[in-house]
Amino acid sequence: METGRDAEETAGLLRALEFSAAKHRDQRRKDREASPYINHPIEVASVLANVGGVGDLTTLVAAILHDTIEDTDTSPEELEARFGRETRLLVQEMSDDKTLDKMERKRLQVEHAPSLSEKAKLIKLADKICNVRDVTHRPPARWPLTRRREYLDWTERVVAGCRRGNAALEAHYDRVLREGRELLGRADVGSSGD
Repeated sequence: METGRDAEETAGLLRALEFSAAKHRDQRRKDREASPYINHPIEVASVLANVGGVGDLTTLVAAILHDTIEDTDTSPEELEARFGRETRLLVQEMSDDKTLDKMERKRLQVEHAPSLSEKAKLIKLADKICNVRDVTHRPPARWPLTRRREYLDWTERVVAGCRRGNAALEAHYDRVLREGRELLGRADVGSSGD
């Protein structure tokens, strides 16, 4: 039987899942199957808990909500009212400024990674693990091999700024990246190019 605190934490996690699912309800990932977007934040939180051993509720809730400000109509104020200031701040740390062009946003992720809070670094690392797996195994339909390889290289630069926080997550990222590079390296053998 759960204690009062355990039940409260479970309820908080489920509130975040419900909120994120509602906010992302009409969104799909860019893979060929157009998988439901909500699968991604759930996977990020799962990697944190199951690979990284992260049990901190605020970190797990923020992982589930990490794309809501950036990719939905969610405001920072709405997040804070529902999930508290610390969660709102973590989600904002994870959010790109969509008024900037894509290349600038990518450059800023690399530049800002070392100055992220420790909890945001954990979420960023889990996010990149999931994205590398997706780009390797379930890539966006129109991404040629060159773009997929460049994406993997870029994640490595972001993750370099997030290291020294969770050895298990870092080792897992390294394995996923190595596997991705091997698979993408083999994918162009015998092809006429991208």
